[in-house]
Amino acid sequence: MESRFTSFVGGPTGPWKIVSMRAVSGNGMALASHLDLRDGLTEVEDVTWQLRGVASHLRYTNEDERKVLAAIQPALNRPEARCAVLIPIRKTAAWWLLAQDERRAIIEERSRHIAIGMTYLPAVARKLFHARDLGEPFDFLTWFEFAPQHAVAFDALLVALRSSPEWDYVDREVEIRLERKC
Repeated sequence: MESRFTSFVGGPTGPWKIVSMRAVSGNGMALASHLDLRDGLTEVEDVTWQLRGVASHLRYTNEDERKVLAAIQPALNRPEARCAVLIPIRKTAAWWLLAQDERRAIIEERSRHIAIGMTYLPAVARKLFHARDLGEPFDFLTWFEFAPQHAVAFDALLVALRSSPEWDYVDREVEIRLERKC
């Protein structure tokens, strides 16, 4: 997979209207009214905030999981997916001191993160952006899209993930709910 850099720009304009923003863990973020997703990492001026990440290879997914995801993961930007949620997450220093195989064990063997996510496909599409190595304030930027009728399912997905052992390692999380402007 080719790396793809994306900037999430919160400010006064953009195709996504911010419906709500809340700090789930740690500090929140400045309020903005709209969100724009832009290709690349260039700094954008006159905005409330900008978060940058890269979608690259799958780091914690094994081959069997990758095949299933490829078969059932819907594309982003589906016309019916008028709802979106951006969830920036930062993990604790203790998380990053673990070896990658130990993090994988927590993510899937103990928390079932990938398996939980798969149960909500194809209703809820998602894409993970890595930000830690870019020096950003969050380690991961997770982008979800779904049709309004799948909002309850999306909320159930969040409850399941946040109640898992993996979330013991989250020290900052912000939930930004959005609606696509028609």
